Amino acid sequence: MATSTSVPVSLPVPRIPRTRRPVQEILAASPLVTERKVLLAAPRGYCAGVDRAVVAVEKALEHYGPPVYVRKQIVHNVHVVSELESRGAIFVEENEEVPEGALVVFSAHGVSPAVVQSAADRGLQTIDATCPLVTKVHREAVRFAKNDYEILLIGHEGHEEVEGTYGEAPEVTTIVNNPEEADTVQVKNPDKLIWLSQTTLSVDETMEIVRRLRKRFPNLQDPPSDDICYATTNRQAAIKNIAPQADLVIVVGSANSSNSVRLVEVALDHGAKAAYRVDFANEVDETWFEGVSTVGVTSGASVPEVLVREVVSLLAEYGFNDVAEVTTAEEDIIFSLPKEIRSKLKETGDDERALGGRGPRPESR
Repeated sequence: MATSTSVPVSLPVPRIPRTRRPVQEILAASPLVTERKVLLAAPRGYCAGVDRAVVAVEKALEHYGPPVYVRKQIVHNVHVVSELESRGAIFVEENEEVPEGALVVFSAHGVSPAVVQSAADRGLQTIDATCPLVTKVHREAVRFAKNDYEILLIGHEGHEEVEGTYGEAPEVTTIVNNPEEADTVQVKNPDKLIWLSQTTLSVDETMEIVRRLRKRFPNLQDPPSDDICYATTNRQAAIKNIAPQADLVIVVGSANSSNSVRLVEVALDHGAKAAYRVDFANEVDETWFEGVSTVGVTSGASVPEVLVREVVSLLAEYGFNDVAEVTTAEEDIIFSLPKEIRSKLKETGDDERALGGRGPRPESR
């Protein structure tokens, strides 16, 4: 008797229309506002690691054919995940959900050695799309653990990136979630102690945690180089520049995107009168515009530019036609695609795109 197998089916994220208040009604509620402008943060949106990971899945679908399984969300953005699902990507939580021998892509956030081993045990073909900057932190954890250091890992427990880094040396690693935990964490040897961090944290909060830790453990060592990635740092610096001038800040990004959530916090901490995070323009509440003359707009490091442009277009409908880009840094970082993808591209003669991180591609998504 023939048996049938079921293939998970995922539907695109619906864009639910909202009934908006008329433009004139919003403008009438702000009679004292004579000038309306948008300050558009730069840099914003896709970073090199995100671009690399998304291209890796696209190329895997193109050259291996669907389905291509992806462990966890390849990046933390509902639009990107939905787009890839529509092309044949299947997102799973664990390797056990992937058929034996199938192809699985590890997300940009990285995985622990235990996850790599479980994939090998199931005979899975793997493509490791871990961001190289996350890989750097993994290597630091391994090296310091081998040298008998105790590691204080600053990050959010339960986040995929923290789980992966912690898994490199769980016996000597303690996660520190916030400044309050820095005041209470216990260590075995305060004279051989180093801190590492999740790459997408608030720079200011991380430094506060380190300050508190060092007050208790004066011999605490710093990582060899910054663990918070360039993109997180640059996006926070850009919104810090805009926030004091903004009546309202809109951050485009998903709720599970650590760096997007941090941008809202940074905006409020640095002078924005109000700040909100949205996935799509249709989530923007037009009542936010009442009494507002200046809106700051930015996006997290896993957000394609098309979503930002939709927000800017909505703002224009409500009179915010003067758009000025505020640039605080230039980014030209590029990363090679995962070695498994590069080998496939070479084998098939595909030289269209072997790098991730620079160029206009996210604009058209």
